[in-house]
Amino acid sequence: MTPGRLGEVLGMPPTPQGTWQEEALYVSPAALRRREAPEELAARLRALPGIADVRVRPGGFLEIVVAVPGELLTEIGTASPPVPEAGAVPSVSEAGAVPPVPGDGRSPCRDDGDGSPVPQAGGVPSWPDFPRTWENPGFAVRYAHVRAVAVRRWAAELGVGGEFRPELLDGREDRAVLRLLAEVYGRRVSRDPGWAAYAEQLALAYHDAFERAPALPVGDEEPTALHTARVRLARAVRDVLAEALAAIGETAPDRL
Repeated sequence: MTPGRLGEVLGMPPTPQGTWQEEALYVSPAALRRREAPEELAARLRALPGIADVRVRPGGFLEIVVAVPGELLTEIGTASPPVPEAGAVPSVSEAGAVPPVPGDGRSPCRDDGDGSPVPQAGGVPSWPDFPRTWENPGFAVRYAHVRAVAVRRWAAELGVGGEFRPELLDGREDRAVLRLLAEVYGRRVSRDPGWAAYAEQLALAYHDAFERAPALPVGDEEPTALHTARVRLARAVRDVLAEALAAIGETAPDRL
């Protein structure tokens, strides 16, 4: 069950909630807005394939648990990696080597101070290009897009392919990225989508996944179905980050 399909049934996009580490949970006020008995709508939802559970909160809100959160990727991106251009050589930044970063080398962390987006003409926010450190949200977001693009390119070179099995995206890092990707549906229809903050959150989650849950075989490792699923995840991250960057007036880079 995907957010798009749920949105069609509910008449509005469901809102992802929680961390998704234990269950992929959406919340919806659809029964209240449709003036329908919450239990009746919950019963219809429980009968749909891909729904693990539906609970009715006091007040009539529905808690909807999907069985396979990775299925949402079937609505974002495509399954097979593109064939790299002839003679293309990945840049150092594409290879996943992080440029020197002052400090202790930990994963990127948020900075609500000087690294916040800088307003441009017309009120469209953007980030400075430098410094290229984790303290600059613009670097974190652009670099996440570069990494996701590179994963797709290398996947073709390394023979990663085959059938997409969304149920394999069940690790902590994979689920964290899926949880954030699920927000894009609601943000697209929101009056205040908050694309800049959202792009930063998604980028940081993807950096963690890139480093701790590799999408590509290492050394003599053979490609597996899990690699294929994570390449599909990279494609979705690439597409959504590009959408978010475009919304704040930026062009998503393929290289830094």
